[in-house]
Parts: sequence; C-alpha cells; structure tokens
Amino acid sequence: MKTFKTLAQATTLVLLAFSACKAPSETTKVLTQADYPAPPKAPKKPQTFTNHGYTRTDDYFWLKDKNNPETITYLKAENAYADTVMASTKDLQNKLFEEMKGRIKEDDQSVPFFDNGYYYYTRQEKGKQYGINCRKKGSLDAPEEITFDLNKMAEGKPALIWGGYDVSDDNTIAAYVSNTTGSYAEYELKFRNLQTGQDLPDKIAKMAGSMTWAADNKTVFYSVPNAALRSYRIYKHVLGSTAKDELIYEEKDELFSTYVGRSKTKKMIGIASSSFTSADMRWIPADQPNAKFKLFLPRQKDIQYSVDDYTDRFFVTWKDPQNKNQKVWEAPKEGYEDRSKWKEVIPHNPKAKIEGIDVFEKYMVITKRINGLLEMDVREIATGNTKTINFPEPVYTAYPSGTPEFSATKFRYSYTSLNRPSTIYDYDMISNQSTKLKEREIPSGFNAEDYEVKRLWATAKDGVKVPMAIVYKKGINLDGSNPCLLYSYGSYGYSSDAGFNSNVFSLVNRGFVYAIAQIRGGSDLGEEWYEDGKLKKKMNTFTDFIACAEHLIKEKYTSSEKLAINGGSAGGLLMGAVTNLRPDLFKVVVAEVPFVDVINTMLDSSLPLTTQEYEQWGNPNIKEDYDYIMTYSPYDNLKKGNYPNILATGGLNDSQVGYHEPAKWVAKIRDLKTDNNLVLLKINMESGHGGATGRFDYLKEEAFNYAFILTRLGIIK
Repeated sequence: MKTFKTLAQATTLVLLAFSACKAPSETTKVLTQADYPAPPKAPKKPQTFTNHGYTRTDDYFWLKDKNNPETITYLKAENAYADTVMASTKDLQNKLFEEMKGRIKEDDQSVPFFDNGYYYYTRQEKGKQYGINCRKKGSLDAPEEITFDLNKMAEGKPALIWGGYDVSDDNTIAAYVSNTTGSYAEYELKFRNLQTGQDLPDKIAKMAGSMTWAADNKTVFYSVPNAALRSYRIYKHVLGSTAKDELIYEEKDELFSTYVGRSKTKKMIGIASSSFTSADMRWIPADQPNAKFKLFLPRQKDIQYSVDDYTDRFFVTWKDPQNKNQKVWEAPKEGYEDRSKWKEVIPHNPKAKIEGIDVFEKYMVITKRINGLLEMDVREIATGNTKTINFPEPVYTAYPSGTPEFSATKFRYSYTSLNRPSTIYDYDMISNQSTKLKEREIPSGFNAEDYEVKRLWATAKDGVKVPMAIVYKKGINLDGSNPCLLYSYGSYGYSSDAGFNSNVFSLVNRGFVYAIAQIRGGSDLGEEWYEDGKLKKKMNTFTDFIACAEHLIKEKYTSSEKLAINGGSAGGLLMGAVTNLRPDLFKVVVAEVPFVDVINTMLDSSLPLTTQEYEQWGNPNIKEDYDYIMTYSPYDNLKKGNYPNILATGGLNDSQVGYHEPAKWVAKIRDLKTDNNLVLLKINMESGHGGATGRFDYLKEEAFNYAFILTRLGIIK
C-alpha cells in the first residue's frame, strides 16, 4: 500500500493514478482497495475535549476550518482520489446520466395557477439547467411575460438557489429571494419592476427566506438570520426609503425561529415563532402595515398552534400533549382570547394525524395521515358536510400542490406512487369530481404495469411493526440473489412517503429491489411515531432500520452481500449509526451530507441549527443527554474492525451539515478499518446542502452515486 508524505503529493499522485487503475473486466469481479492507490491520509492533530468528566480526543477537528489552506488541499485530494477510483466507471456514469436525463421532459411546463388576475407557471427549455418563470394576464391566450429567467441569473455563477418570489397586490413589483452560494439558510432579497424587467435599487443583502407584502404595494416584511443562521428577527422595508429598516420583532429564545407570511384571504399578516414543541403567532391587518403586531395567544410549553384567517372567524390548528395528532377549532374575530368562546370543528383522532388545513371561502381541505398514507377531506364550512378524496392504490402519496385564491372552488393536488409518475389534479369542491390536468411525461418510456409495488411490515426490536414500501420489476425471482437499495430518513417528524423517483429506475431496471423504510423518528404513523424516534428514544430509529433490512433478507428480497443503503443529512446520521451497529448487514453505504459528528455539533452553539435542535437530540451540556447522544453519535462510536464500502458526500458551503462532518468521518474510518473495502469522500466545492443546483448537474452527481453502488455490487453495465 502506498502512503503519501504530504497532501500536495497525495493530490499529484492521485491525479497521475487515473490511468493506472485496473479496469473492471466484463465479469462481475469487484475491485477492492488493493486494486487502487492508497487514499489520501489526513494528518492527525489531536485536540481533547472534556465534558461531564469525560475526555474525548478528536484527531481531525482541524478539518472544520475551511479557511485553512491545508483543509482545502486535503478536500481536493479526496475529490481527485474519488475520481481516480471511479475513473473506470465513466462509461457507466455517462450511461446512467443519459438514462436519468431521458426520463426528464427537457422542454416542459408546469400547470398554470391563477392568482390575483394572472396565470403563473414555470417552463423549462431543452438543454437548460434552470426554469423560466412566466405569467399571463387574465387568460392563457394572453401574451407571455417572463418574470425571471433563472438560466440568465445563473450565468457565471457556481450555483443558484431560487427561493421564489412574491408579487405586490397591484401586480407591478416582485420581491424575489435567491443566492449563489448553494446555502439554504442565507438569501438576498431584491425587487423587480415587472413592467420594465429591471431591478430596483432596494436590496437586502442577508435575509432568512420568509417575506411578504403589505396591501399598500410598497411595504415588505422579511426575516433575518443571526450568526448561527437562526431566523430570529422580522424587519419592515419600505420601497424607495433610505431610512434604516425598522425592527418589528426579535425572537430571543434560542430554541425558536420566526417567520412572516400573509393569509390566503390577503387580509392578515402573521409573524409565527416556533420550536419543535411550542409555537405562537402575532398579527396585524394587511392594510395597516404601521400597526403594532398583536399576540394571538401567549406561548405555552408543549403547545403548538397555527391560525388561518377567515371572513368572520379564525380557524386554529392545535396540538398539545393530549391532542398530539392535532385538532381544529374556530375562534371569533372579536374576543378570541377567551377560549371558552372557541368551538371544536375537527376533533382529535389518535389514528389520524392532521398534516394541515387549507381554508377557502366556502370549503376547508384537511390533509391527514392515516396508517402511513395521506388522505384529503373536503369540508363545506357552512354545513360541515365532508367528502374524502379517494385514492386507488395500497402504497402512494398525495399532497396539496398550491391553490392561492381564497375564492377558489377547485382545489389542486398531486398524486404519485412508487410506480406512478406525479399527476396533477383539480378537485371540484362543488361537484366532488377530480379532473386530471397533467401527468409527468417520461420521454424514454415508462409502463407502470411492468413493476410490482408492495407494502411490507418488519418487526422492530421491541415488537413494533414498521412499514416499508418496495418496488421491483415484475418477474424477478425472490430467492435472495437480488441487489437492493434501502432508503430512509427518520428524523424531525418528516415522513418518508412512497413517491415516484424516476432516477431509481436505473437501478430497478437492473434487477434491484428499491425499498423505503418508514421508521420511527418520521411521523409516517402519526405523531407518536415521531416522538418514539427522538431524544432518548432515538435508538429506535436505527434499530427499526436494521429490522427492515433483516426483513428484506429474511423474505428473500435480497442478501447482506447485495444490500446497499442510502440516506442524507439526518438520514446520513442514520447511515452512520446503523453501519456502526451492524457493519456486517450492508455491502454498500451512500451517506449524503451526513450528520455524523453529533456530539461536537450539538456542543457548538455557534453552528447553524444547534440550539433549536436540542428538542430533537437533547442538549449535551446536560450530562444525561450527553451520555445518550454518545451511545449513537456515528463519529464517536467508530472502532477498529470491518466496514462496508462507503461513499460520503458533502458541500463546502453547506449551512445545515458542515462539510467537515463527512470529511472527519471518512478519515477516521480509514484509520480504523481492517477490511479491503473502498471508502470515498466527494465534496462539492461550489454548493451546499442540496448538492448541485442545476437539473443536469444534479443528475451527474446521482449517476456518480449509483455507479458506486452498482460496481460495489459487481454490476458494471
């Protein structure tokens, strides 16, 4: 095995080795670390940390400093090495890319939606990375107005994150949000005259993403992040004013973030503050931008509420320890502070979690989750009569897709499943009929009937039944010989819904079983499902995933020698934890922007998201919480032994999970591993948490990941 004396030498040798690597034969022989040059070796620079009487030594803490030239040199060496190892897969990567690209309709257009006199839509043009935002006045036959061509905005930029835009009531000015760093936490707010297409001089250099217009067409409220990128202040800006923007509200509790928005009625502006367990809201009339915001209800521990404005009342979605799946009240406009005047509209149902409500002039649409599947009820407000939008398949997902007009009598939603491309419908709330507007087109061809979709139930360590959704090509033998990719997330209450992922069919068409594990930590089976996978129950998330993997093997869908797993961000934490717990169970691990250095991150309150997330992981400044986190923190639980093949990815400008987490993790694994499997690190040096921002650049990253999975399992075509 070669070793490198310096990082510069490593970079040079890795680049030279491009042509020296052995190319895979036409057989399924899997090349190992012995077939390649040695990987870069990060120098050890031990730093010790003492907490609660325990001392930890971190040899790679120095990688956290991206202003250190040695860090950048090391990351470049890792990228070059990953390219070296994957050089023999270039043809496969290109083939995968073309397959994925072939499932995208390059010249496409979204279904227009109507808002305040205009139809708005986005279209894509062949060969272009980004969308073009457009509108038409009054009729779809009217001339097209291009509001924002993101391709022009992205020219010469390393990345483009588009946060969207909001148009003034008189339809003349658009406030728009974007950045070119790839970060999802810091944006720039600008204003465009839609009549001339020119930007106004007004510019907010650093804002947090939420903003809204008042009804006067000149006042905009917007959120601002603090140094740790917590959205903590709301300011008011008046177009054309040279005065300093007025601070409207500051959220001083570090567990809370604050946001601003406007009601569907357009009559109310609200400032919401929320943590993972509590929330409150302040409001003013939208036509009184200089009014003082009024607190709706005082903040209470473990009580979350949100408010929807209506003509003569408010609708309040409410969650407390006795109503974990939420309920809905109506409260009068006058005297709403007296809760004895409230009337229960939708009672709490322990078997149905209310995901949200959408209030229209005559109807309310309630999105709820029952037994892991989303349903939508349409309730006539005047009578209470309720209809349910029914869906035909046993495994699917359906969700509202945006109906901005308060007076609308048609509600737009999307429906998809593992083998059904996303389809847009309008549901007529008067006739109770759904009309299909558009089904996603797969230009290269796709037949849903070629694939089998199932729902399976694994038995967790504590006897709980855990659902999985799987898809595979009809006709394969379930004899344990099939390759499999098992995906999950399992945190923050985010459900892992079984929607259509066109990219994954590059694996399924090669004989893979693709599975989604709906483990605790998500809210797939309701709010308790989420609560049973966080804080001091977090280990359930990991053991649930292991149970799902074991079930797939037991039922002969795959074997441990054919099983690949994938997750990103908090799903990357999942990847790290289960790899430590059961390294023998998985052949390949792809951990994207993985949150693997949990204890260090949660001890550093200067980092983005840390303090707010004490309610997710615990506060390690408290010994009891520290002790529990240390039982699963992936970086801290690495030990000498065998590990699967691992690909870890990151983004240099990632504001959610620092690039240093996967970098440190890979360096430490390489130092401890006793096997001959490959461990690669790939860092996007120009983007952040979501990776490449262009639609084709993103597919190239996916093709790289899939090529790693395939070749590690002996599939070379």
